Amino acid sequence: MKVVAINGSPRKNGNTRLLLEAVLAPLAKAGWETEYVQIGGKTIQGCRACFKCWEKKDSRCVFGGKDVFNEAFAKVLEADAVILGSPTYFADVSAEMKAFIDRAGFVAMANGCKLAGKIGAAVVAVRRGGATHVFDTMNHLFFISQMVVPGSTYWNMGYGLEPGKVAGDDEALNNMAHLGQAIDWLGRAMAASPAPYPLRAGGES
Repeated sequence: MKVVAINGSPRKNGNTRLLLEAVLAPLAKAGWETEYVQIGGKTIQGCRACFKCWEKKDSRCVFGGKDVFNEAFAKVLEADAVILGSPTYFADVSAEMKAFIDRAGFVAMANGCKLAGKIGAAVVAVRRGGATHVFDTMNHLFFISQMVVPGSTYWNMGYGLEPGKVAGDDEALNNMAHLGQAIDWLGRAMAASPAPYPLRAGGES
C-alpha cells in the first residue's frame, strides 16, 4: 500500500513537515510505500472554474507548465492514503494548500470521483489559535470526495512557531504516531473487504 503526504507550508523544513513525517514513520515501519511532496512555496495557482477538466476527463488540470498541481495530483491518484498538511494562516490553510484542494476536488469529480474510497487525513501546524478551522478545511475535501477519514487521540494539530518548535509538543507527536497506526489498520481492513457502500459520481443519488 502507498501513502503520500502533501505539504502546503512554504517552510520546507518547518513544523508542518515534522508533523507529516511523524505520521509517515509508523506507516513506513508497517511496510507502506511512503512519499513526501512539497507544494508550499512552489507555483500552484487557484482553480479558475474553466471546466476544461470536465471536457477532457484526463485526470489533469489544463494549467500545467511550472505549476506543480498535476505532478502532485498524479501521486495522489496512485496512493491508497493521502495526508494533507498545512500551517495556520489567519485561521485557514496556506494559499498553496487551498489551490490544491480546490483543483484536486474538481478534477477528481470531473473524472468519476477519482478520490473515492481512498483514506484521507489532515495535519495542522499552529502557533496558538485557528487550527480547528484549518483542520476542517482539509477534511471538507475528503468528505465531499467520498474518502474515508480515520480518527486519532485528538485533533491532528501541533503547536509551535519557529521551525522545529513543534518537536516539543509531546501530545501532538504521540497523536501523529497514533494517526499513522490508525491509517495502517484502516488501510489493511479496507484492502481485505469490498467497499462498504456503492461509490457514486458527483450529483448522482
